[in-house]
Amino acid sequence: MSQSIATIALVVADYDDAISFYVDKLGFALLSDLDMGGGKRWVTVAPANGGARLLLAKADGTEQSAHIGNQTGGRVGFFLETDDFARDHANYLQRGVKFLEPPRHEAYGSVAVFEDLYGNKWDLLQPRG
Repeated sequence: MSQSIATIALVVADYDDAISFYVDKLGFALLSDLDMGGGKRWVTVAPANGGARLLLAKADGTEQSAHIGNQTGGRVGFFLETDDFARDHANYLQRGVKFLEPPRHEAYGSVAVFEDLYGNKWDLLQPRG
């Protein structure tokens, strides 16, 4: 049996703001934006060269809204791998992506933590080897 994690839901406050961040700032591809009726949309984005998709899921109600920007309890919950850390780090800084630290060079690779538009923490990571 072959399995993979294909899509991860990310709770957002606004579809269009989230699309703008992931597509315009991070360079992700918009894979789908389908009207589901009743104000709901099926919106997926992914890194331009592949990888798991993010389902940008608009919060429905106060409980879901309370988790926007803190889906993983304040720790890094998303890991964006790159083949050129310096290039992507510079591009993201130029596009206004907020990094929480300067780049670090760890045993596993080059890394820096950044926030998405809601405050969810991501690692930009170029693995060693």
